[in-house]
Amino acid sequence: MLILIINSGSSSLKYQVRDTSQDSVLTEGLIERIGESEVADHAQALDQVEQELGRILGDQTLDAVGHRVVHGGERFGEPVLVNNEITRAIERLNPLAPLHNPANVLGIRAITRKWPNLPQVAVFDTAFHKTMPEHAWRYAIPDELYRKYGIRRYGFHGTSHEYVSRQAAKLLGIGAGDFNGIVAHLGNGASITAVSGGKSIDTSMGFTPLEGLVMGTRSGDIDPSILLFLAREGYSTEDLDQLLNRNSGLKGMTGTNDMRSTQEAADDGDEQAAIALKVAAYRLAKYIGAYHVAVNGAQALVFTAGIGENAWQFRESVVEQLGVLGISLDDAANRKKSSDPREISTEGSSIPVLVIPTDEEAAIAEATAAVVQNHQ
Repeated sequence: MLILIINSGSSSLKYQVRDTSQDSVLTEGLIERIGESEVADHAQALDQVEQELGRILGDQTLDAVGHRVVHGGERFGEPVLVNNEITRAIERLNPLAPLHNPANVLGIRAITRKWPNLPQVAVFDTAFHKTMPEHAWRYAIPDELYRKYGIRRYGFHGTSHEYVSRQAAKLLGIGAGDFNGIVAHLGNGASITAVSGGKSIDTSMGFTPLEGLVMGTRSGDIDPSILLFLAREGYSTEDLDQLLNRNSGLKGMTGTNDMRSTQEAADDGDEQAAIALKVAAYRLAKYIGAYHVAVNGAQALVFTAGIGENAWQFRESVVEQLGVLGISLDDAANRKKSSDPREISTEGSSIPVLVIPTDEEAAIAEATAAVVQNHQ
């Protein structure tokens, strides 16, 4: 099947076309600055995509469109075929992901107008985490806040965590349903997931993608009373949202959200950059220890996404704190650049440490093809 994968942002549209029968990428691209003079809206962005597809595909036609949708709430635990009711249901989740779901819906509606008969499938970032037990997703707040507003842990990056978990199991020579491990998705946004029996049982991101690890611009875990203190000092809700989501994390501590720039600065003697990296590595190491307990002994620790796959210094600074668990890296293997799934731990390490490149587009294409075929 030929699947068009759409990742629609408020001012951008990332796309890729995959042939699922060959597991091959036919074309991909990114259209930015939507809403400005050159690209007025998402419909006009799709006109550009259509031109590119006509050039690449020739007489071939698309079979379906798969959309990355960030928030599925409690309703959506698996990919679904899109119709008007599903689109409205996703729209009703906008308050839970105000930066992402509205843009995802724009992409769905634009495709519906342009190609009304083309099947569309929504693949949710939160879906993989629907298997978390209640004691993991509950917050210790009054129950009415959960029942009235849906305040609970949802988790994100689920498409990546699920894909990487399956690839890790494959590398270890076991079935996906037998995999017990810890997956660290480390990019500008970062999260870590405890996987037991191939299913998510806990994850670091919570009600929103803000909770958990230190990220490029997000603070991660923080004492909630700090927000109350700042509110009393005159910070508005908008100020606090901007502070925690856009101006914290590495950027807040160093002035840049780029891990490579931060590492280079630290290597050049910048003490602030060095402490920022230590804060981020220490936070991640603590989560790894906790999730080793959560899965009753992990079979592997897995690094993925841009930082996880490429930043050997950061991996080293994390794993060197895990000696008490018997986990250790092979220095040469850790430093080696490769785009292949690989093991980077020593022979004597208590569990393998793996680097598994993520491929969310492949996972979305696979899920989209399966849903469409089931409805034919």
